[in-house]
Amino acid sequence: MARAKISAVGAYLPDHILSNTDLEKMVDTSDEWIFSRTGVRERRILKDKTKATSDIGVAAVKEILEKSNTDPADIELIICTTVTPDYVFPATANLIADRAGLKNAFGYDLNAACSGFLYGLTTGAQFIEAGTHKKVIVVGADKMSSIINYGDRTTCILFGDGGGGVLLEPDESGEDLGIIDSIMKSDGSGWEFLHQKSGGSLNPPSYETIDRQEHFVYQEGKNVFKSAVVNMADVSEEIMKRNNLDSDDVDWLVPHQANLRIIEATRARTGIAQEKVMINIEKYGNTTNGTIPLCLWEWENKLNKGDKLILSAFGGGFTWGSIYLKWAYDS
Repeated sequence: MARAKISAVGAYLPDHILSNTDLEKMVDTSDEWIFSRTGVRERRILKDKTKATSDIGVAAVKEILEKSNTDPADIELIICTTVTPDYVFPATANLIADRAGLKNAFGYDLNAACSGFLYGLTTGAQFIEAGTHKKVIVVGADKMSSIINYGDRTTCILFGDGGGGVLLEPDESGEDLGIIDSIMKSDGSGWEFLHQKSGGSLNPPSYETIDRQEHFVYQEGKNVFKSAVVNMADVSEEIMKRNNLDSDDVDWLVPHQANLRIIEATRARTGIAQEKVMINIEKYGNTTNGTIPLCLWEWENKLNKGDKLILSAFGGGFTWGSIYLKWAYDS
């Protein structure tokens, strides 16, 4: 069985920057208050109302194809992980495939909130490991500004727009590269602390749901923070122990960029040195499904073949998980 390896990374970030200073003019907050509690200084916003999550995904896929010199017709599957699909249906993955020229790929969306990219990466790897597919793209992208209430300071300070993706292929090097192990978990009892109240089949859109502003992210911060700190750290430690890794063995920790304090708690639990943690939350905020691929994209030129990476995330649902992989190429 050939392992699935990441052979290319692509990403997209909108040009418009929404800074903490900008938010000071919109809600009762301050740059110092936001940064001290979250680690965020600014985030990117897709201002063009004619653009959506699929536009982020298309840009990321095109970069992947260009970097890897891959014919779009050779891609067999695309998985889009998102909580902000262009439409309820069709799947955003289908729209991305059409506009990126992936004429021979089937595709679907996967929703596991902020853990979605790890869920998608694990799922995509199964198609490679089964031997049924040779080229799979996994995209993690969100236009979070479309479901954020910019009058709610508990959520508007956190989220930004953007995303990225990876190309998965079989590792045939014989060097034990690629995705080695994964642990995915969920606990549906946590749904009430982080969700969107209306817009689904339980509470379809209506004048009443709009008037009550129920089509935005709702978050009960204390419960989410507590669960995220414990579970993201626990699962990262668990996957390291399961693969006989100590902190010195790990070259990079790639955490979901939800909150700097959650990232630090995960780092402390694993014992991984600060300089080996990918952190860009200060510049981009929480892009939900986009944070981990954006980290891989931004740090790509620092990654070396054989580097050992621990990916870790926590999201609404609750969902959480961790992946251990060995990087497959030199930049």
